[in-house]
Amino acid sequence: MKVFPTIFFILACFIGNAQTSTEKLQEKIDSIFKSIQGDFAIAFKDFSEEKDSILINHHEDFHAASTMKTPVMIEVFKQSSAGKFSLQDSLVVKNQFKSILDESYYSLELGRDSGEHLYEQIDQKRSIEDLVIDMIIYSSNLATNIIIELVDAENVNKTMREIGAMNINVLRGVEDMKAYEAGLSNSTTAYDLMLIFDALANGDAVNPEADEEMLNILRQQKHTDLIPHLLPKDLKIANKTGWITGVHHDSALVELPDGRKYVLVLLSKNIEDMDAGTKMLTEVSKMIYDHIK
Repeated sequence: MKVFPTIFFILACFIGNAQTSTEKLQEKIDSIFKSIQGDFAIAFKDFSEEKDSILINHHEDFHAASTMKTPVMIEVFKQSSAGKFSLQDSLVVKNQFKSILDESYYSLELGRDSGEHLYEQIDQKRSIEDLVIDMIIYSSNLATNIIIELVDAENVNKTMREIGAMNINVLRGVEDMKAYEAGLSNSTTAYDLMLIFDALANGDAVNPEADEEMLNILRQQKHTDLIPHLLPKDLKIANKTGWITGVHHDSALVELPDGRKYVLVLLSKNIEDMDAGTKMLTEVSKMIYDHIK
């Protein structure tokens, strides 16, 4: 008769200790954030322990930088799944786009973009799927702008609201300097990016098959200098970074060999020492992994 109360007591102590451990880690991360010049946010969710999460400045707005390319990819797969086009359909690679401010034309600069190989293919055709892959794994701005013209930024935002991400805003393509100078920039919160990766992990962004295809693209990521940087190589990490002056972001689904998984989003802005800020964020990522394992 006394066995069951004892078991419940042990379980209660274990859960209590886990919650205490998470609370202490959150306090430690908050202290680390305050020790570095800049503004930082974190949104962390452990899928194996639904109550195990860390949220700091998670509803604060940040310039989205290239993290907005994940929502754009989701919209591509949504429209493809609805039959609007096939991922194997082709688009002409071009480098002329309309500003959302006044519809004047602008072009992208090779020196400011990743995925240089795409500029060698201007006026040639590439499949939509290939352009999405370039947009994600190389973070190609050129591919991004071509794709946004296809799916329309307003549709991206509508789909994000359906997922539950109410504050992320994809207004325009990349390097629209007239819009940028007028204050029209893509923005996000750590919480919204966490919801987006949560939806992908659960097959709720578009559908299970499409979401797994998108995660497989994200797992091919070439930019791994933040969340994955200090983590073991045997993990499956689907991530999308973003960076501009004073800003370095990463958003990821991390899967351990035993099947456990978690979502982690790290955002930053107003960083004066980019190397110090990036190093700190890689260490926070490692602290989260050590907490999980």
